[in-house]
Amino acid sequence: MKSKDIEFRKARRSGMEDGCVEVGRDGGTVRVRDSKARDAGTLGFPVAEFRRFLARLQDR
Repeated sequence: MKSKDIEFRKARRSGMEDGCVEVGRDGGTVRVRDSKARDAGTLGFPVAEFRRFLARLQDR
């Protein structure tokens, strides 16, 4: 799936600011991209791995 076909989201707290990380789901992969450079590509992580990453952030 191409990045333009993925529905990306960013944190509501970021408001209309740029310079944010956007996250989208592509089947079993979470795609992450820079809101200032949307055409620069994405990083992909398995869903379970990304959930563990978020859980670790919440523990801090």
